Amino acid sequence: MAAHRVTIYEVAERAQVSISTVSNVLNKPDKVRAATRERVLSVVDELGFIPKVQAVSLARQGTGRIGVMAPFTSYSSYLRRLSGVLTAATELETDVLVFDHESAALTSSPTLASMPIHGRLDGLIVMGLQIEPGIAERLRGRGLPTVMVDADSDLFSRVVIDDDNGGRLAARHLLEQGHRRLGYLLERQVSDYESQAVKRLAGFREAAARQGAEVVVATSGNSVDEARREAAHLLDHADRPTAVMAHHDVLAVGVLLAARDRGLRVPEDVAVMGFDDGEAAAAADLTTIRQPFEESGSTAFGVLLGHIGGSALRSATLLDVQLVERSTT
Repeated sequence: MAAHRVTIYEVAERAQVSISTVSNVLNKPDKVRAATRERVLSVVDELGFIPKVQAVSLARQGTGRIGVMAPFTSYSSYLRRLSGVLTAATELETDVLVFDHESAALTSSPTLASMPIHGRLDGLIVMGLQIEPGIAERLRGRGLPTVMVDADSDLFSRVVIDDDNGGRLAARHLLEQGHRRLGYLLERQVSDYESQAVKRLAGFREAAARQGAEVVVATSGNSVDEARREAAHLLDHADRPTAVMAHHDVLAVGVLLAARDRGLRVPEDVAVMGFDDGEAAAAADLTTIRQPFEESGSTAFGVLLGHIGGSALRSATLLDVQLVERSTT
C-alpha cells in the first residue's frame, strides 16, 4: 500500500487556518503574522508535509541543488558574491536556486523570519541576513546544511569579512593624510542590531579616537540621491569635516556629488572614501576598501559542500580587506 502523502488541506485543518494562509507561510512569509507563521510551520514539521512540486525531487537521495538567499535587489554586491557561488557550482554541475529577500537594514526585524524552502535543496547559503532563532533551529532540526555569509550565527558556519578592520584601515588612511575632523556617512537601519555598517563605524571610530580625531556621523538611505542630500548637512556645517568616509561606494558617490554642488575640490577641500571597490568606485576613481566578494561566495560554497558531505564541524572563515587608494584622497 502506498504511503499517505499529507496534503495542504490537512495542514490548514490542523493549524486552524485557511489554505491560502498555509500557502503564504510557505511562499510569502512576510504576509503572515509571526505567531500564525510559527503555528503553521510547526504543523508542517509535525505532519511531514511536502509541497507537491517538491515531492519528485525528494524521491532521490540528493537533489544536486542548493539555495542562495540574499538582498540581491537592494545591493549589487551580493550579485558578485553569487557569481562566486555560481562559478564554483558550475564546475561541480550543481544547480543553484536564488531567493531574493528584503534588505535587513529596511525591515523592523533583521532576521530571516520564514523559509519558503522545504525539502528540495541539499543545502542553503544565506547572505547578509540574520536568521530568526526559531527558524534556525528548524533548519538544523530538518538537517538542512546551512552557511551564513556576512551575518552572525550561533548554529551555522559563517564566512565573513573583517568589517571592524575595514573601518580602521579607512580611518588610518585619512589620519595619515593629516585629517583630524572626519565625517562618516552611515547607512540607516530600522532595527538595532550589529550590522556590517555598525561594525565598520566602530572600527573607524576606534582608530580615530586613538589619534584624538573627531568623527561626525550622518545617516542615509541606500541611494545616491539620499547620500547626496545627507552629505550636504555634513559639508554645509561651519566646521565641516575635511574628509568623509561612506559605508559603501554608492553612498560615497553621493558625497562626491554633494561636494561638487558646493564647489568643493576633491581631495583638496574634502577627501572622500567608500567601501567595497565595486564598479562605482572604479568609475569615480574613488579611494575605497576592497572586500573579496567572489571569494566569499566560492568559500561559502566549499564550506557548504563539506556539510552536505557529512561534516558537522561548525567553522568561521574571516576574509581580509585591503585599501585601494585612488584620486579622491
